[in-house]
Amino acid sequence: MRSSPAEHHESAHAAAEPGPVELLGLDRPRLAMFFESLGERRFRARQVMQWLHQRRVYDFDAMTDLSKALRARLGRAAQASLPQVAADQCSRDGTRKWVVRLADGNCVEAVYIPEPKRGTLCISPQAGCPMGCTFCATGEGGFARNLTAAEIVGQVHIALDRLPPESVTNIVFMGMGEPLLNFDPVISASRIFTDDYGLVLSKRRVTISTSGIVRAIERLRGVTDVSLAVSLHAPSNELRNQLVPVNRKQPLERLLPACHDYIRDKPHRRITWEYVMLDGVNDGDQHAEQLARLLSGIPSKINLIPFNPYPGARFGRSPDSRVRRFADRLLERGYTATVRETRGDDIDGACGQLVGEVREARPSRVAASA
Repeated sequence: MRSSPAEHHESAHAAAEPGPVELLGLDRPRLAMFFESLGERRFRARQVMQWLHQRRVYDFDAMTDLSKALRARLGRAAQASLPQVAADQCSRDGTRKWVVRLADGNCVEAVYIPEPKRGTLCISPQAGCPMGCTFCATGEGGFARNLTAAEIVGQVHIALDRLPPESVTNIVFMGMGEPLLNFDPVISASRIFTDDYGLVLSKRRVTISTSGIVRAIERLRGVTDVSLAVSLHAPSNELRNQLVPVNRKQPLERLLPACHDYIRDKPHRRITWEYVMLDGVNDGDQHAEQLARLLSGIPSKINLIPFNPYPGARFGRSPDSRVRRFADRLLERGYTATVRETRGDDIDGACGQLVGEVREARPSRVAASA
C-alpha cells in the first residue's frame, strides 16, 4: 500500500529535519549512506532501489528480501511517498499531461509524448520558473520553490504507474523551471534514472535543458554525462537579451564555450539547441545565417520549435513555410536541423504552455542565483 505524501519533503542535500527520511529521491550512494547510518550494509541500497524504482513498491513491509526487523525500522525511520495527481489529461494526439500537487499545495506539470519509436516524459524541476523568458507562459506565473529530488522522481513514478510497460524511453528536464538552478536534486534524480538498480535508462536518453546557467554547465561536466539541451532562441546577444533575460549577465561568448567543453571528451555527442520560432522576430534568413556562423565548430543539433500561443502572449507563430526555409538554410550549411511537431496544445501541454499552480510566488532572482 502506498504511503500518503509527506508533510515535510526532505532533500538529501539539505540539513536533516525531524521526521522520516524520504527515500524516493536518494541516489545509490546517498541511500547506501542512509543504511550505514542505521548500522546496515551498503548493499541494502541496491535492494531498496530495485523495490522502489523497478517494482514501484512503496510499502516497506512488502520488501520481502529484507528482514522483518529492518522493515520495521524502515517504517519508523523512512518513507517512500508520491505526490498527488490533481489532474490527468489526454490530448487528441495521444499526449498525456499530469498536474501533480505537492505537499505544500504547489502544482507542477509532467507531460508524456508518445512517438512511433520512443516515448518522452517531460518533467518539472521547479514550481514555477524564475527565468522570465518573454515567450513562455510558465515564467509569467511566478516562482515558488525548487523541488526535492523525491518530488522530481515522483513525477516519473506517477507516469510509469499509469502507462503501459516500457512506454517511457526518454526523460527530459524540460517542464516547469530551470533545472540548473536546482542543481543537486536534478543530478540525484538523473542518477536514479540511469542507475542499473533504478530506471536503467541510457545517459543519452536523459536530457537536462537549461536557458544558459554557465557556472552550472561548467560544474555539470564533472558530475554527469547525460545529454544537454540549451534554450538558445536567438543568434546574437542583442536579440537574446530581449528574449532570454539571463543572457544579459551570461552572454553567448560565455555560454557557447561552456557548452562545447561539456561534450568535448564525449565521442559522438552533440548539444541540442532549442530555438522557438517567433514570427518576424528571430525567423528571418539573416537569423539563420547568423545562427550557422555562431555554432560553427560545435557538434550541434538544432531543434526548431513552432511557438505555442497562450493567453496574453506578445508573439505570434512563424508561418510553416518560413520555419521550413529556416531549417533548409541550416541543413545546407551542414547542421542537423529538425522541426518539432506541436503536441498536446489542446491540453496546454505543448512547449512553453505549462503553468501548473504556483503558491506564494515571489519575484525572479535570476541574477543572484545564476
